[in-house]
Amino acid sequence: MNDLRINGERLWASLMELAKIGATPKGGVKRLALTDLDKQGRDLVVGWAKEAGMSITIDQIGNVFMRREGRNPSLPPIMTGSHIDTQPTGGKFDGNYGVLAGLEVVRTLNDQGIATEAPVEVAFWTNEEGSRFVPVMMGSGVFCGAFSLETAYAAKDTEGKSVKDELARIGYMGEQVPGQHPIGAYFETHIEQGPVLEDADKVIGVVPAVMGLSWYDCVVTGMEAHAGPTPMGLRKDAMQVSTYIMQEVVKIANRYPPYGRGTVGMVQVFPNSRNVIPGEVKFSIDLRNVNDELLNTMHEEMLAFIDKTRSDSGLAISIERVSYYPPCPFHPDCVGAVREATAKLGYSTMDVVSGAGHDAIYAARLAPAGMIFVPCKDGISHNEIEDAKSDHLEAGCNVLLHAMLERAKIVSS
Repeated sequence: MNDLRINGERLWASLMELAKIGATPKGGVKRLALTDLDKQGRDLVVGWAKEAGMSITIDQIGNVFMRREGRNPSLPPIMTGSHIDTQPTGGKFDGNYGVLAGLEVVRTLNDQGIATEAPVEVAFWTNEEGSRFVPVMMGSGVFCGAFSLETAYAAKDTEGKSVKDELARIGYMGEQVPGQHPIGAYFETHIEQGPVLEDADKVIGVVPAVMGLSWYDCVVTGMEAHAGPTPMGLRKDAMQVSTYIMQEVVKIANRYPPYGRGTVGMVQVFPNSRNVIPGEVKFSIDLRNVNDELLNTMHEEMLAFIDKTRSDSGLAISIERVSYYPPCPFHPDCVGAVREATAKLGYSTMDVVSGAGHDAIYAARLAPAGMIFVPCKDGISHNEIEDAKSDHLEAGCNVLLHAMLERAKIVSS
């Protein structure tokens, strides 16, 4: 079976067909979770699954599981999947590729008349993007118990519409209790959403882990004063002290390569006037790394630096950690299956630690999991110009096919 390959043209055609639902003038997709467009996308994918002979199960948070039966139905399924909801200015491939790659695996098995010992399933998870409702990765988070179904149901969009009501309205509130659906192993294919693979000219990224992240809100409080009459030495300039901290965020990340990340992405200045010394600055801090030890070290260094800056400057500085996602190492068996499939197929490869969150993080809490990355043009994602080469998408799907078969086991004829 080493020569087994998926139909790349069919995969591409499916991606382009799904991308028509919610298509934007700039070539992207706007298909927010639990909207009418999301329902249309769900209906299309479920229809394709039924045409491929798959059975459908929907749980109470709207996660959809599409099943190709194995010779031994009592075995937990070897699952793949992702999401089909998008950002408001999203692209054709983020999430969608992982779902349709799974569907293409099943279509290929059907074409070749291949039976597997374990069932094979393709899932798409509700509200992965978190654009319309928070928390992000909602469906898989409820599934693994990261937060309750009631919390998810109560979430509302900017118009006051709740997840529970919208799920019922589009007809995707199922009966199965989230988390009661078994998983034997989980694989997720995805565009990288970063520039590493393209920069290295590699086709397949083997993903050993997803970075952990710590998010903080920091507030520096000084005193507003006139920019002209107030001498430099007598100022209580919240902006200058804030920029000092912001530079340290970058320095901390650079001290812990190759996966250290430090970002200040949001800044609010009060009173935000060109001739007034800023009296208060609020800003975000985002720290990331690949394991708990490194991330905790970065955390402690950040707090120590702020303590020293508070003492040196005499200004009030508060910092609050508002979100924390621990690093997620993937299971060696699944990472190994991806690595072996890539080698067997002869694709160029490198390890790529994911800097973004994925549903696989939550699936990994319940079953062995792994991810496969393929390049995306200029590393751009969450953007209407998001793009990927069809041969790269085909290659990633071929790796998925062989990795899943290694776990599901082909039935000998």
